[in-house]
Amino acid sequence: MKKKIRVLLTKLGIDIHDLGIKNLALMLREKGMEVIYTGLRMPVEAIPKTVIEEDVDVIGVSFLQGAHLTLAPMLIEELKKNGLDDVPVIVGGIIPRKDIPRLKEKGVTEVFLPGTRFNEIVSFIESAVGTRAI
Repeated sequence: MKKKIRVLLTKLGIDIHDLGIKNLALMLREKGMEVIYTGLRMPVEAIPKTVIEEDVDVIGVSFLQGAHLTLAPMLIEELKKNGLDDVPVIVGGIIPRKDIPRLKEKGVTEVFLPGTRFNEIVSFIESAVGTRAI
């Protein structure tokens, strides 16, 4: 029997714009996933503990204030330090297309820009998680 995919959604740093991530959380729940939303202003260092405690399959981070090139690599490093580098990290929000290759080089699994259809995100999560959710 398959367990539900568990998705951790978070807003790192001082970014307080959360309408998009809240909508994503609702949509993922409607698609049968369990969503853990950490809320606003999460420190990067707190995420690995939450991933372990909540048995998370994938991490989604929303950026709207330009800190993606700093905070996403910091998150990837914290995950590696804690032996969690197999947990896919997806990023969304206001991210310049030119920054996507740099994010992926640093370990981000995928980047979703404004206008991405929710079903595309769901399909990607299901594919990225694969057998982790069994």
